[in-house]
Amino acid sequence: MKVTIGIPFFNAEDFLYESVKSILLQNYSNFELLLVDDGSTDRSLEIANSFRDSRIKVISDGINLGLPARLNQIIQIAKGDYIARMDADDLVALNRIQKQVTFLNENKDVDLVSTGICSIANDCSVMSIRLPSGAKRLDLTLKNGVQGSTEIAHATIMVRRKWYLRNLYDENAKLMEDYQLWLDALIKDDLKAGYIREPLYFYREESSIQFDKLIRAYKNQRNVIREKYKTTIPFGMRFSFYSKIELKILVTRLFNILGIMNKLISLRNKATPQSGQLYNLVNDEIDKIKNFKEHQ
Repeated sequence: MKVTIGIPFFNAEDFLYESVKSILLQNYSNFELLLVDDGSTDRSLEIANSFRDSRIKVISDGINLGLPARLNQIIQIAKGDYIARMDADDLVALNRIQKQVTFLNENKDVDLVSTGICSIANDCSVMSIRLPSGAKRLDLTLKNGVQGSTEIAHATIMVRRKWYLRNLYDENAKLMEDYQLWLDALIKDDLKAGYIREPLYFYREESSIQFDKLIRAYKNQRNVIREKYKTTIPFGMRFSFYSKIELKILVTRLFNILGIMNKLISLRNKATPQSGQLYNLVNDEIDKIKNFKEHQ
């Protein structure tokens, strides 16, 4: 089964090299890796072009279109039957692709599969682990989508290409492209998801907890519910959502005032018992990635 792995990047020179290395080290080799530049102004494009692996294709038009547009671009040009997401500053476990391919092969009725994540700092040290709860199938409802409680970690997903072609991203939904994708699919009753309850994705979350970015994302979610879905989502469900989103904005503002934004990571991951054994497994994977030298 051929897999397309898509990594859009914008000014990711500090982390892109190691992100790509974590893909080249995968124990599943039948893939193409699309590195899509979104108008970077640093050395990111130079780094992308430095790899000498025939499975890598670098795409650059010099324009900054935003993440949703680049994800749609990947979907349209992908040659794989399955498409895997990844952000340019993250790392993945070396068996991530194999495990997700196996899951989709064995669960023909599932459209996409997500995984657990390990939050890492900018220096790759382990911060905490977040795993989905429950069984391997996610019986998602529209309420889950509205409340943002799907448990699908967007960057971790592997998707059947035919599903993605039916469910493209709204290119205006910046900072909430996944939120709107799940809502649109759930309204059509077209989201059959599963997950692997292992931390196969190493999310550099320390740099993502930015006050302005989080506040904009929350407000964008609130606005899209008011404007796009006011006739398709019941009033009670929308009212419950508004209450929850205002609480998130309030907590984020408070944490920012107190200078403890990174504590939000602990809150996100508090439902998962933290395991020293899992931390050690993640650290071993990260060491392999760091020590890998690409054959020129």
